Amino acid sequence: MKKYSESHEWIELEGTVGTVGVTDYAQKELGDIVYVELPKVDKEVTKGNEVVVLESTKAAADVYTPVSGKILAVNTQLSTDAQKVNQSPENEGWLFKIELTDPEELSGLMSLEEYRNLFK
Repeated sequence: MKKYSESHEWIELEGTVGTVGVTDYAQKELGDIVYVELPKVDKEVTKGNEVVVLESTKAAADVYTPVSGKILAVNTQLSTDAQKVNQSPENEGWLFKIELTDPEELSGLMSLEEYRNLFK
């Protein structure tokens, strides 16, 4: 199950662990990603806080965590191949994995259809 935030992040849940990345729309708006600043593993984060910085040829953009929890893993491939965010933003270009501390926060996120309706 994938859920989306208004700030263009997605989260895919497996049990209490979510994989987080940016949407295809977000990466297109940013342009060519040249650098990704990832969070530290074991860091506790709160829903809505900045956890990743994406730098592109156009600008730098903050990525916010769609849920609260503890960072379990980061996509280390991005430190040498930031373009993965552009090439496969909702698969190989994932940013981090998080263990949710409050699964109820997912109810505030959108389905794919609801997310797409933001652009109509």
